[in-house]
Order: sequence, then structure tokens, then C-alpha cells
Amino acid sequence: MIERGETLVNVIQGEYRISDDPNCILSTVLGSCAAVCLTDPTAQVGGMNHFLLPHRAGREGEDVRYGAYSMELLINGLLKRGARKNRMVAKLFGGAKMLAQLRDIGVSNAAFAREFLQSEGIPIASESTGGTAARRIRFWPTDGRVKQFIVPGEVERIAPPAPAAPPPAHGEITLF
Repeated sequence: MIERGETLVNVIQGEYRISDDPNCILSTVLGSCAAVCLTDPTAQVGGMNHFLLPHRAGREGEDVRYGAYSMELLINGLLKRGARKNRMVAKLFGGAKMLAQLRDIGVSNAAFAREFLQSEGIPIASESTGGTAARRIRFWPTDGRVKQFIVPGEVERIAPPAPAAPPPAHGEITLF
């Protein structure tokens, strides 16, 4: 629930946002994508990204849809706002397996984020990754609070299961 005076800012796929406004709430909805919420509680500044894939296959380049570039933008943006890397704390979300028939990119996204944060020396205070449900995240960037809401529904299927055949009527014979 949004309190009076608070502003909800949506972070969509391939974006990141940074804020030092105590009335700002960053929000996103994740499936197989991942989001890292970073905060420096001393500087009271934080940010969130939302990336689709860990790396850009086969080419180097700057595209915020990819985790490597998105993480660099998020960290550098926080540093420009007065954060210090040694005070940053991360919270990691997403990485669900949304389509049973496809490769599990969610696992790759979450693993990438963990490895990246570890290599940068930024601790992960908490995480909610994996599973088969989408998540809606609300993040208060100045103090690091996060609320997670599981989005109801099942894993999407390419084709619904076939309905069960009705039992044969009394006296009928079914041939196979």
C-alpha cells in the first residue's frame, strides 16, 4: 500500500533507477528476469535494476537489458550520488522458471548477480530467487526496505493438458 506523499516509480525490463528521496518507492515485476536492489544506508541512497539476461551473447556492448552493463550502471550511479561501495548492501530477486519447456534462464540470471556482487565485494543481505511464480517487488531505496508479493498463477504452458476421457457408459466397450 502506498502511503500519502509516497511516489511509486516503476522499473521496467532493461531499466535501472536511483533515488535519495525518502518518499520514493521503486517497483518492478519479475519472472525469469532478475533485479538487484542496492542501498547505502549511511548515504541514504539506493537503486534497483531489472535485467533480462546475464551477458550479451557473442558481442561486447552497452545494453542495460544485460546484467553486466546494468550492474555497472547501477553501482556507478550510486557512487555518483555519494554512496560508497564498502557500505552498499544488496537484495536479489527474480530468476523464476516461467516456461517449463524452455531453458531455465532465471537460474543463470540469479547466479550471475550473485557472482557479480561477490566479485565487487557487495554483500547480499537477502534474496528470493527461483521457483515458478512471478514476483512484484517494492523497494525503499533510502533505507533498503523491500516488500515482495508473489503474483498468483501457474507456470505458463505451451498447450494445456488434455482433458480426461469420460468413463464409458455402462455396457459399452472401448477398443484401443
